[in-house]
Amino acid sequence: MKETNSLLTGIKSSSLSRRRFVTGVTAGGALMGLGMAPGLSFGSTANSIRPQTLSGKQFDLNIGYQQVNFTGKERMATAVNGSVPSPILRWQEGERVTLRVTNHLAHDSSIHWHGIILPTDMDGVPGLSFDGIKPGETYKYQFDVNQSGTYWYHSHSGFQEQTGMYGAIVIDPKEPDPVSYDRDYVVVLSDWSDEAPEDLYAKLKKMSDYYNFRGRTAGDLWREIKEKGVGKTWNERSMWNQMRMSDRDLSDVTGYTYTHLMNGATPDDGWLGLFKRGEKIRLRFINGAAMTIFDVRIPGLKMTVVASDGQNIEPVTIDEFRIGVAETYDVVVEPSDDSAYTIFAQSIDRTGYARGTLTPDVSWAAAVPEMDPAPLLGHRDMGMGMDHSMHGMAGMSGMAGMQEMDHSKMSGMAGMQEMDHSKMSGMDHSQHGDNAKKLGKAGYVSTSPITHIKSEFGPHVDMRADSPQSGLNDPGIGLRDHQRLYGRRVLTYADIKNLYPTIDRREPSREIELHLTGNMSRYMWSINGIKFADADPVQLKYGERVRITLINDTMMTHPIHLHGMWSELETGDPKYIPRKHVVIVQPGSRISYLVTADAIGRWAYHCHLLYHMPGMFREVRVS
Repeated sequence: MKETNSLLTGIKSSSLSRRRFVTGVTAGGALMGLGMAPGLSFGSTANSIRPQTLSGKQFDLNIGYQQVNFTGKERMATAVNGSVPSPILRWQEGERVTLRVTNHLAHDSSIHWHGIILPTDMDGVPGLSFDGIKPGETYKYQFDVNQSGTYWYHSHSGFQEQTGMYGAIVIDPKEPDPVSYDRDYVVVLSDWSDEAPEDLYAKLKKMSDYYNFRGRTAGDLWREIKEKGVGKTWNERSMWNQMRMSDRDLSDVTGYTYTHLMNGATPDDGWLGLFKRGEKIRLRFINGAAMTIFDVRIPGLKMTVVASDGQNIEPVTIDEFRIGVAETYDVVVEPSDDSAYTIFAQSIDRTGYARGTLTPDVSWAAAVPEMDPAPLLGHRDMGMGMDHSMHGMAGMSGMAGMQEMDHSKMSGMAGMQEMDHSKMSGMDHSQHGDNAKKLGKAGYVSTSPITHIKSEFGPHVDMRADSPQSGLNDPGIGLRDHQRLYGRRVLTYADIKNLYPTIDRREPSREIELHLTGNMSRYMWSINGIKFADADPVQLKYGERVRITLINDTMMTHPIHLHGMWSELETGDPKYIPRKHVVIVQPGSRISYLVTADAIGRWAYHCHLLYHMPGMFREVRVS
């Protein structure tokens, strides 16, 4: 067994009874006030233990068990200093911080400082960065803070993140902040289930659509026949059935089991943020969920996005944005003092939402909007291109006759028959003629034919996108028509432009193509058709500049996170490339970013959907 498999050992060990080792960790200290400017606050919640804000250079964090009640039933959470979410950590750019983390659990734990650029042994990934924190032991994290902005932290052991172990990080800039605001709120979005995460994962492995209650009914069939006719309806239903897929399969885990939280408050309770006349409010949105992608809007208020993944960007005014798991966005709003406003974060599958209220008066309430209609997946999300042809279906394992094909003779595979692709981490396209010529172009979007290697074929992969579209201008499934239908402008990655000039302007010397793969019905996730346990590391040479192109061969949205280095998203202006630590890859699409390999060590690289991570994971080794 490979050493890196220890990343997953916490999944098994965490099935121990949480009541066996309940410690005396006290709840998270004094409850916070409403946070008058320039202080930072979580605001108010009705029924939660609100986290403290801890500032300075020295921090003592205690990981332990904490009883919570989000649904009317008491459950045991994994908490830091007794609160869910965990304490807000406020640092100062340019300072050196020391964090003493003590594990009071009955099994190993860890903390990963998400989006923070630091030495590999401080990154907090068991099996790569360090051995983890044993029960009863204390681990000292210590590193220099060389950035500013909004980030977060969470466990990287087992499923502890799902059970409450996540918190916000706010780093004040050394230089004057380019963003003007009067009041500052953190808004952490998350998902909670009363079910043990081990049970939840086991159900998905046995029946991947266990939590999807939006399957088609006889009524749906009759409605489609009236709208489209028998022939078209029959062909469409036959296509989906042959693929063993559903056009309503947007989320693995839904509101059937999840309660969506905003700063630890349920939709019934609601989070509350106060403001005064004429104030500008900075809202620091963090998606700390395990599996939920949120679409966020504040009816009646425009939002000016000023930072993405902690990095300042050229301000862009929008009505709505999608925030993938582990992404962060900072927005500034200017509410009128004669009204209350609802901060509304609906899940991508429209089965639940989190909410809060901005108000000048604690007695005022705002209407909670209805959720938008649940979207349906279509040809674009299959990677079939704009012609809606059947070409993009050619690689789908559910299609009749495809199982017996000799894929070694497929177009694009010439010369590859003799290669052993069983452990390939990615396709290196540095010498691939047309691609090599495109490496220096602004707003690079590869037009090269898609190559699917041998490891992508078999029962572990149920789809391969042959004509993926660029994900840059795509707001995502369920948001594409919102400007036309509702007059709501939705943020896209193409809107994001870094506020400061690109630091490394070198052209990439090579391109690594990675395919996000899986079999939804069998709940198997992988990269290039190879699960993490069987994969070799992605090898980078210290100091090199590479392009990583991600192709999503599945019909699910994947937020991909590279530890230790920035993912510099290619949006069209090479002089102001936005730096991100998580990149959403839309279903059936492709997207690329540049990476400067400036951090020696072993780094995690994975989908941030918690139950995809065991398979859709790679080690990146910089040497």
